[in-house]
Amino acid sequence: MELKGFEVIWNNLDYLMWGNLPGGIALTLIMSLSAIIFATLLGILLGVGLTLAKGGIRQILVVFLGFLRAIPIIMLIFWTFFLLPILFNIDVPAIATVIFALSLVGAAYIGYSVHAGMVAISQGQWQAAFSLGLGKKQVIFYIILPQAVKMMMPSIVNQWIPLIKDSSLAYIVGVAELTFVATQINNRSMIYPTEIFIFVILVYFVICWFVNFVVAQFLKDRSY
Repeated sequence: MELKGFEVIWNNLDYLMWGNLPGGIALTLIMSLSAIIFATLLGILLGVGLTLAKGGIRQILVVFLGFLRAIPIIMLIFWTFFLLPILFNIDVPAIATVIFALSLVGAAYIGYSVHAGMVAISQGQWQAAFSLGLGKKQVIFYIILPQAVKMMMPSIVNQWIPLIKDSSLAYIVGVAELTFVATQINNRSMIYPTEIFIFVILVYFVICWFVNFVVAQFLKDRSY
């Protein structure tokens, strides 16, 4: 590797950071954070549904979540990119379709994590809460769910990391996130792909490490 390769990165750092506003690293962070938020909220609801639903409704939910976990995420991005505009008869931004696809897949995995946490809570806590006169919704959202989410937080964070990395697949529908703009820079220079994509790897590593660090510190503080 030559120093000139890193000069290419330095000379294009603004473009790698912001792209054409938004783009580059900034857009990767926006999509990742949005997908994490939506996937977590939807995953919690799906986890509650898996725990409480019975009979045919539960079977439908299991099949739906199994389908989302089984298909390649790149196919789901394609489907949402072409299908959502047809269903709603409007132009849906490519960024929105990517966030939607990532959120669905993330929610499917997080839902099972939340379900596992709720099932792990002893029946005694459910019975004690009901004996105090609390309704089912109050028991779930005030007593059972907070414990389940805290217990399964490491597993949930493990699902956030793939969402960050899979945001790089947005380039296939023309979204100018980090991988897309790095490829553009590489196509212009043609001689420094190693340095450029090492930079991309380091950026994803730093983002994922930072998420893990922040959550670990938060859980450590809450444990006291």
